[in-house]
Formats: sequence, C-alpha cells, structure tokens
Amino acid sequence: MLSSVNILVGGAFHAAVLFLVACGLQIVFGVQKIVNLACGSFYAIGAYFGITALALAFQMHVPVFGYIPVLVGSGLLLAAFLGPVVERVLRFIYHRDEHFQLLLTFAFVLMFEDIIRIIWGASPRQTENIYQVFGEFHLASGMTIPAYNLIVIAVAIALSLVLGWFLQRTRFGKIVRATAENAAMCEALCIDVSRVYMVVFTLGVALGTTGGALVVPATAASLDMGVELIVDAFAVVVIGGLGSMPGALVGALIVGFVRAAAISIYPEFEVLAIYVLVIAVLILRPRGLLGKAI
Repeated sequence: MLSSVNILVGGAFHAAVLFLVACGLQIVFGVQKIVNLACGSFYAIGAYFGITALALAFQMHVPVFGYIPVLVGSGLLLAAFLGPVVERVLRFIYHRDEHFQLLLTFAFVLMFEDIIRIIWGASPRQTENIYQVFGEFHLASGMTIPAYNLIVIAVAIALSLVLGWFLQRTRFGKIVRATAENAAMCEALCIDVSRVYMVVFTLGVALGTTGGALVVPATAASLDMGVELIVDAFAVVVIGGLGSMPGALVGALIVGFVRAAAISIYPEFEVLAIYVLVIAVLILRPRGLLGKAI
C-alpha cells in the first residue's frame, strides 16, 4: 500500500513538472513550428535561479507560505528576460530547414550550460531543508505524503488552467491560435506576427523556467539536469503527440508514473522503461496517442 501511494504521489509530482515543460515545447512548436531542444536548458537555469531567489527570500525572512510565489515569480522574471532575447536570435531560422533549428537550439543548450557553470559553478546546488519545512500530510492509515509534492501538483494544475483560459478566452489567445493555423493569413490581416512569436516563445520559456524553479526544493540542481529533462520532455511529446496539449498531459502522466514505478520496483530499469514506451508508440502509433494524422 505504501509503495502504491509513493508511486502515485511521486509519479504525479514528476508528471506535473514534465507537463509544464512539455506545454512550453508544444506551444512553441504549434505556433512557430520550431522543435526547441533548449527547453531543458530553460528548466535547468530556472532551477538555479530559483535557488538564488530562495536564498534571497530566506535572508529577507520571507515566511514559508511566500516561498511558492517566490519560486514562480523567479521563473517568470527569468523568462521575461531570456524569452525575447533568444526569440530574437531564432528569427533568423524561422523559414529555414529543420536542421538549422535543431543546430541552433542545441547551441543554446551548450551556451546555457556554460553560463550556469560560470555563474553558479560546476558543483550541484540545493536548498537547505526547504522541502522539509513544508511538512507532511498524515493519512488515516499512518502513511505520510510530502506536502511540497502536493503543492507543486496544485500549482501545475493552476498554471495549466490559466494557460488554457488565456488561449481560449482572451483576444490575444485567439490571435495565437489563429497564427498557429495560418500565419500568412494573420499577417495579411495586419496582425503583428513577430510580436505573437515573441510572446509565445516567452510563454514557452516561462513554463520551462517555472518548472525548474518549482522542482529545486525536492532535488539538487546540476549541470546535466537540463539534458536529462530534454529526454523526458521529448518522450512526453512523442507519446502524447507533437503539437497536442491534451497529449502533453497524457504523455506526462504516463512518463511520470512509469518512471516512479520503475524507481520503486527496479531502479535500473528507470531510463530503459521510458525508451521502451517511446519505441512502442513510434511503432504502433507514430503520430502519438492524441496527435493528428499527417
């Protein structure tokens, strides 16, 4: 029973963070048609920046309930700076072959890794007892669930609902969806497509940096965490379907629960289990579980 609860909570926690990053990957591809390999780097630099923000909050004696807004705010602030800068560089390859996109976004992966090494050093960084400060929920059966895991799951759900409301209900969200369908027509209707691309890419970056910031109280930030996340994020996209937001949710849940189950039952199978899933989906349903047929 205890093992089952740990798998459910641990899987949902990992799925929540993965979903945020995968949503950023999906929205950028859906609107700008760019496969962004740098999504893991935004996640990693968001984690390091979150640690710095938490250290400042601790020095300023911010109460515990203020740590979550600090982490989310640090991710959004970082994205507001990084998003427009990186998107400006990507404008040169919007209408180029996909190979240019992959090479340039991979170049950003290497650049951000060096930036992290220069600013924060090569050693892993982690917060001091922040994870334990949030306490635990005690179930009737005597089992305990880390409260922070549940908070992150709730924050991810809230952010996804806000994103859905923004895309479906606001005027700019409708322009974003129209641009995803036919950018040339939107440009003919005097819509500033360049501005739409900038906002969309910054939103994708924000989802990645916020996901990275939220995960740091539960794990250490390290140089290789971005590369590891790229593998998981693309597994989510392949399983769920490229360009599908519901697919990102389904893929994140599958990857999160499979990974948690593998860690609990047979840790050596953790990475292999994800690859087996991806291969199976590519063979049986290449477009993904909820992807559109090409």
